[in-house]
Amino acid sequence: MGKREARLTRKTNETSIDLQLCLEGGEGYKIETGGAGFFNHMLDLLARHSGIDLQLEAEGDLHVDDHHLVEDVGIAIGTALSEALGDKAGIERYGSAIVPMDEVLALAAVDLSGRFSYVGNYEPQRDRVGDFSTEMVDHFFASLASAARMNLHLRILVEGSNEHHRIEALFKAFARALRAAVRINPDSAGSIPSTKGIL
Repeated sequence: MGKREARLTRKTNETSIDLQLCLEGGEGYKIETGGAGFFNHMLDLLARHSGIDLQLEAEGDLHVDDHHLVEDVGIAIGTALSEALGDKAGIERYGSAIVPMDEVLALAAVDLSGRFSYVGNYEPQRDRVGDFSTEMVDHFFASLASAARMNLHLRILVEGSNEHHRIEALFKAFARALRAAVRINPDSAGSIPSTKGIL
């Protein structure tokens, strides 16, 4: 099997995104989001903990706010994931992770089902972390899951007291769950992990 990878360019009047993604990993990642510091940090964590190579250059109308950039990066990553997965033959399909981040505990569960559903219980305790609008956490994950056609459940199990920790725990938990879901199962003989025969 060759490398499962995708390249995507997405340009609108609000954002410009160039993205390369490889599910096999090993080459590393480089992420530039045009000055969106906290979001950049979260994407670094996503790439690092998922084991997915991600080369991303993105710019958006941050003079307005971070909505368009965060949404469109989520769409781009989800679209690239779907393309790189192809027909999904041989993958594990499901992945889950429970991740602590200091006093916070978060859970993520992924099903690469070909159907979209997003359920989360994150409720921001303040409006911003650094330059990032906390209301965009759910919107980022919903945008990504919709474009990737996955089921994604995210839960904060222990809220803790720090907003940065809550968001970081969610990104890390998602990354670890995604890592498990895209993994090739050596015992599957390349079959589609569904009784329908298609995902």
